[in-house]
Amino acid sequence: MAVKRDLENVILAKLIPVIILSILMTGCGERNKQSTDTLITVDVTAHYPEKELILQEFLDVEYVPLETNDEFITQGHVLAIGNQYILVKNSINDGDIFIFDRKTGKGLRKINRKGQGGEEYNFISGIALDEDNSEIFVNSTGKKILVYDLSGNFKRSLAYPKDASYSDIFNYDNDNLICYNASGIYRRKGEDRDGQSYHLVISKQDGSITRNIHVPFEIFKSPMMREGDAIIATRISPIVPYHDNWLLVEISSDTVHNWLSEENTLTPFLVKTPTTDPEIFLTMGTITDRYCFMKTTKMEVDLSKGRGFPSTDLMYDKQENTIFNATVLNGDYLKKQELNMTSFPINDKIAAFQTLAASEIVDAYENEELKGKLKEIAANLDEEDNPVIMLMKYKK
Repeated sequence: MAVKRDLENVILAKLIPVIILSILMTGCGERNKQSTDTLITVDVTAHYPEKELILQEFLDVEYVPLETNDEFITQGHVLAIGNQYILVKNSINDGDIFIFDRKTGKGLRKINRKGQGGEEYNFISGIALDEDNSEIFVNSTGKKILVYDLSGNFKRSLAYPKDASYSDIFNYDNDNLICYNASGIYRRKGEDRDGQSYHLVISKQDGSITRNIHVPFEIFKSPMMREGDAIIATRISPIVPYHDNWLLVEISSDTVHNWLSEENTLTPFLVKTPTTDPEIFLTMGTITDRYCFMKTTKMEVDLSKGRGFPSTDLMYDKQENTIFNATVLNGDYLKKQELNMTSFPINDKIAAFQTLAASEIVDAYENEELKGKLKEIAANLDEEDNPVIMLMKYKK
């Protein structure tokens, strides 16, 4: 099965990349703690040794086949995963939000509040799920977050602060969300930094800012550029759940920080040496007790061949104190099936996820290429069924 790469991670530029990453990685998988006694320098233009890993050797795997019936037909774009529910939508902007049972994959309900009214969203750019309060927070491009109960009943809306544009929202605690205001990186490339904070904690009740998290940088960088009349941007996750804490990625900063929520402190987690044109953007991926995955995206394209934006999957192995060009394989396939270890973050219990198309699973089953739990699921799967969600969980 071919690995599905994130198609949003695309940007046009005529650049030749040179970058050095310095990573403060000791204690990658420890909770509420960041050690800085080991400095690792990585030249991403170098050729690093390749290393293959079997996923099941360092993460637990759970498969959730999403129920298929006339009401529940979805392309399986995962929005949120909790202890009880999985929320997905279609790739097209039809407004449907499907709620499935987290353990069984049974379809529970479908919500659609798309529209132009005050209680409706016009586009779903993200969802935060709060199971404790039985609420979902829909981030809409209409400069607000719409709050509904799990039956789709409107409860309230949270207006964005003036000139803000939230690209990401996550459930932070019982009373707050954590968000990233992306307005600066899309409007102010090359300008001096203002006094604003762009990582914010906001109230779930009225959207007011309850905490500014000031990630230091001096000059605005942007993952966006113009090519003729087109505007194209690469997708870099600015907030990554990291056990009980949060990794904060700021495009304009050379440092990835670890936000220790309980201690209310910001500490360096990853540092790269300053670079000017050309830039290579960094995506943080799955982090375990031993491994730290990341991906670099080269801002380079050959328009004549229709090719561009090559990326490199890197992994720091804490035990070996070495950087590898890493390939992670799903051990439930008899043939090599590569996994994406830098998919969008979900929460502090699930390190990563992947959406597996039913047709591809069925094809692998018929060719006797599966084993274990995935083989059992495939035996009862139809090629036109909803996808299977593969959850990669931290080992207990």
